[in-house]
Amino acid sequence: MASIIKRSGRWRVVIRKIDPSTGKMVAKTKDGFATKAEAQAWANDREKAITKGVHDSVIAAERTSLSEALTRYLRDVTPLKKGAVQEARRIKAWLESDLAGMMLSSIRSVDLAAWRNSRLKAGASAGTIRLDLAVLSHLFTVAAKEWGMESLGNPVRILRLPSPGKARDRRLKDPQGSGNESEEDRLIAACSARAAWLGALVRLALATGMRQGELLALEWAHVDLKRKVAHLPDTKNGEARNVPLSSAAIAAIKDMAPDADKLPADGRVFPYRDDKVRREFPKACKAAGIAGLRFHDLRHEATSRLFEKGLNPMEAASVTGHKTLQMLKRYTHLRAEDLAKRLG
Repeated sequence: MASIIKRSGRWRVVIRKIDPSTGKMVAKTKDGFATKAEAQAWANDREKAITKGVHDSVIAAERTSLSEALTRYLRDVTPLKKGAVQEARRIKAWLESDLAGMMLSSIRSVDLAAWRNSRLKAGASAGTIRLDLAVLSHLFTVAAKEWGMESLGNPVRILRLPSPGKARDRRLKDPQGSGNESEEDRLIAACSARAAWLGALVRLALATGMRQGELLALEWAHVDLKRKVAHLPDTKNGEARNVPLSSAAIAAIKDMAPDADKLPADGRVFPYRDDKVRREFPKACKAAGIAGLRFHDLRHEATSRLFEKGLNPMEAASVTGHKTLQMLKRYTHLRAEDLAKRLG
């Protein structure tokens, strides 16, 4: 049993216990506890770790800061993910947070709750906060499973996450009968005026529902105009899929080819980085007088149009790549006025 002694107003713990896995004596001492209860709690946790043969794991967690763990995670884990670029940005933000200097073993859900509340107060969206915490949660899981910190708990798992909120339902507006141009026409015109490739990218997004990353990764070798299919060998959900190409989609693709009668044999259809799209698309929206539109909203728009064309859920999902009907529903926003016309 641990010895707990008060010295100069602080509490000290001394542990001497046999490690059953090795038969060796383990001696641990820690000073500076403000209360006896804190000292006793630490002693209990450490003795349990020794009994289970994982006290080295506890030491590793106590000696590894979040900053050090994040740096290792960024080096060894992040590069293996499809969203490596986006995750690297989230890790950079964590490295700049007040929690970065804390030891992994000392980070509790109360610390994360304070961080969560601060982020919400600063205006961060619930979705952004949930994604940031997902990175941290996986880091704790990897540390426990692969970095010799088996005793390390995951404080994110017991944290109350912000509600994801309602799905975005932003669709392009079409002022029928008003004499004004639709948002789609203004958007494509503004994007094309800014850069021909940006206009073609938006047109293909609306015609196929492909994700931004899928559009930018699309290779000429995977475009078959005879079959009217674009093959995506590596998608976000880990499965390959074939995307049917409408006449509008084919026209957008041909606009990117030096010779519309013969597509290039290799290379990417859109040889641009996602950060370039993030810079140029908002500028085009502003020039078109369109507010509150994100590039990813084009996927919502395209998905909704598939249903408006009469496709059933399975057919629509095979085009968009949604793995569950629930997610497909989240991306589908049918206009009541359009449904009214179909009802007669």
